[in-house]
Amino acid sequence: MTAMRQSFVKCLSPAGFHRMAYVEWGDPHNPRVLICVHGLTRCGRDFDYLAQALAGAYRVVCPDVVGRGQSDWLREPLHYGIPQYAADMVALLARLDVETVDWLGTSMGGMIGMALAAQAETPIRRLILNDVGPVIAAGALARISTYLATPPDFATIEEAEHYIRLIAAPFGNLTDGQWRHLTERVVKTGSNGRIALRYDPGIAAPFNAAVAAQGEVGKDVDLWPLYDAIRCPTLVVRGETSDLLSRQTVAAMGERGPRARSVEIPGVGHAPMFMDDAQVAVVREFLQCL
Repeated sequence: MTAMRQSFVKCLSPAGFHRMAYVEWGDPHNPRVLICVHGLTRCGRDFDYLAQALAGAYRVVCPDVVGRGQSDWLREPLHYGIPQYAADMVALLARLDVETVDWLGTSMGGMIGMALAAQAETPIRRLILNDVGPVIAAGALARISTYLATPPDFATIEEAEHYIRLIAAPFGNLTDGQWRHLTERVVKTGSNGRIALRYDPGIAAPFNAAVAAQGEVGKDVDLWPLYDAIRCPTLVVRGETSDLLSRQTVAAMGERGPRARSVEIPGVGHAPMFMDDAQVAVVREFLQCL
């Protein structure tokens, strides 16, 4: 089994410095680098299975976006957003000392990837968008907002796992061991002995403000101008029953901007977790066929 390395990089927000954690797999001198970025309340350890599977061919780097996992929390919650996350990733790329990377982003991680890939002189060579695109369905945003700001705590890890299985049911038919892994990596024991989720509830403030800024209840988020600026080869992966990324949006993504290829994962909603060989093969084939 390939050894994992834990590291931190210092990043800057308008309120001061903070540390962003990341784990790394594979040869640290390998010029082929794959950055894997997680969803809204998750962490970089979601990609353990994928990283181990690809570590022979790639240097795989999986950050904890600020406010999640082992990373610091921001002093000013309103700074949580794509501009800050993208700036932090630029600091990470400088730390890694690489000119180009491939990028796999789940949900929020895909939005960060789009923001970077749309820029002139982008370092992103290939982009994989995991169950996210330029239209974010209002219904999915409403579902997420119901649990984001008031995370519960738990008496036992079993209670925590039950909660994760409930809110993350769209991940699909995972094994008991996989559910336990996905639970243990996003919880911590507080000073009161209770088990808490390892993310800053403050991320809800800008999230809810962004949703409100759409101006209409039930209005989808439209990021087409960002997507249309992307020029690198792009793959969009959709969960068959996703409530965030529609088939109509995927079809349109194949006709404009980078004209993304697409794959749909059966039996999964939002979002595929790349914890089995078939899903890993989707990533490997796209990265190696170009």
